Amino acid sequence: MAPVAGQDLRGTLPEGLGDAIRGTAEEIAALLRGVADTGVPVPGSQWSLGAAAAHLAQANELMADIAAGQQRSHGDGTPQSLAEANERALAAFGERGADPLAGMIVEQAAAFLKAIDERAGEGAVEGALFTPLGPMSPAELGSYLLTHMLGHGYDLARALGRPHMVDRVRVELALPFLIRAMPRVVDAANSAGLNARYTIRLWGGARFGVTFTDGEVTVSPQPPDRPDCTILTEPVTFLLMALGRCEPWGAMARGRVVAWGRKPWLAPRFPTLFRAP
Repeated sequence: MAPVAGQDLRGTLPEGLGDAIRGTAEEIAALLRGVADTGVPVPGSQWSLGAAAAHLAQANELMADIAAGQQRSHGDGTPQSLAEANERALAAFGERGADPLAGMIVEQAAAFLKAIDERAGEGAVEGALFTPLGPMSPAELGSYLLTHMLGHGYDLARALGRPHMVDRVRVELALPFLIRAMPRVVDAANSAGLNARYTIRLWGGARFGVTFTDGEVTVSPQPPDRPDCTILTEPVTFLLMALGRCEPWGAMARGRVVAWGRKPWLAPRFPTLFRAP
């Protein structure tokens, strides 16, 4: 994946990331404003619309606090512990009204960007921030926040029968987080004993490498020299598969995923090697 030129917020975030965070929060809020019944179910989830929106508001606040340098505990980084921490946090937070939650989502996204800006102003651009998925740079944390909002924003749009906000530009801005987080969310049972070298390419040029050695994974911004399987994916489909919102076989049948190489049959297995938090 080629480096992204330019910066937002005094050189802290990659170009476009700050605007994507603001814009995604606003679009999610626009979906929610005026919704009278937040008890409607979210497709593919045990949460209602109100619970999913409350989770987003809480997560944005968590990210803003982390960006400000606060130590926040939220699970141990495994998908199960994150899910349990989310349920505990929701149980302790009673707000389910659409308009208040819409305001919180936008407010906390803005607080995150303000904290990142202040951090840059103090000269602490490159220091690690401690997140539920391990230490990250401010740019990776910003990518994390965007990815999280896109996943749940997509869910809210589906629940309301409205267009979602996931697009190619935002998916590419989510890639730094995905590359950073993939080793933390490997499904040990599905990857046990696997030896395979993948090149992952998105329509439009972004690419990275994923190598499994006896089930242990290494993720690199550069593809391996001799991949066993190259997977070319439409960007929105890639993110939805990565977040567990899209099945690989259906995506392949629709021509949204194409694979080739010495072992192209490894392609449908790839999404099953990870568990989305």
